[in-house]
Amino acid sequence: MQFEDDVPLDPSQVEDVRASGPQPGRGGGGGGCMLPIGGRGGGCLLLLLAVAGLFLFGVVPSPFTGGQGGPQGGGQAPNAPPALSPSGNLAERCRKGSDTNQSEDCRIVGTVNSIQSYWRQAFQERGLGPYRPAKTVLYSQAVNSGCGPADSAVGPFYCPADRKVYLDLSFFNTLQRDFGAKGGPVAQAYVIAHEYGHHVQNLLGTMNRIDVDSRPGAESPSVRLELQADCYAGVWIHNAVKTGFYRVPFSRADIAEALNAAAAVGDDSIQRRTQGHITPDAFTHGTSQQREKWFVTGYETGVPERCDTFSGTV
Repeated sequence: MQFEDDVPLDPSQVEDVRASGPQPGRGGGGGGCMLPIGGRGGGCLLLLLAVAGLFLFGVVPSPFTGGQGGPQGGGQAPNAPPALSPSGNLAERCRKGSDTNQSEDCRIVGTVNSIQSYWRQAFQERGLGPYRPAKTVLYSQAVNSGCGPADSAVGPFYCPADRKVYLDLSFFNTLQRDFGAKGGPVAQAYVIAHEYGHHVQNLLGTMNRIDVDSRPGAESPSVRLELQADCYAGVWIHNAVKTGFYRVPFSRADIAEALNAAAAVGDDSIQRRTQGHITPDAFTHGTSQQREKWFVTGYETGVPERCDTFSGTV
């Protein structure tokens, strides 16, 4: 995963609302258990269960398991970090591709730029109307979204109400520490591309055509929606070098990194880790095998139309 050194970056596509340090009463950085979940008490297990049910590439305002820890409607997030100016100092630090080698923040900017460049072109080529860009909001611990207040237990999510992707970078540590993923830049890119897959679904009206609030289960609309977003992530990775942001196509090792992340966040893998057994009737995202399958479908074809997860079985 190598960015072109001289490709210009557009940091205006990323908002940085992270506080400069932990807020009083909220605990420290990315490790440990600092957030009470849903008013039912704290502790590592509750946090892990909430993360397992909610975070994994969410689409809000429908939290995946009874609303624990997720956006709960309007109002202010308790003890939310104060917002900085949009883009913070990203505009100064993230000017061209070579800056991605020095900064994770700049790598996020470059990834977002490439994803949106691809979808803008794809919409134009298919006569789908204008692609409306979505900003990625970098936050720490808590954030106020158009879908209501949220905290880090939600993990990455897309809010249709304000058409923004929300990302606490500490999530990637959680992905490795608690769910066994190997991590790495391409795993991060997969997560971000998945969230932008939800943005594409929103623009195309896919979200409006299905009942995302229906009962969970192995063939549920929620599972199909998530698997399509995985497929869209694979489509972008297939086409990423054509956007001009990357020097060479993603390597086999890069794809293995993304597949490892996809497998780590399968419903069956998460349930096995958190409750010791698998409950298909509670699936919201699909199994590890399904998430890998649909990512590969997108990656191998590079064609969004091949991401029809709503026909037949998944």
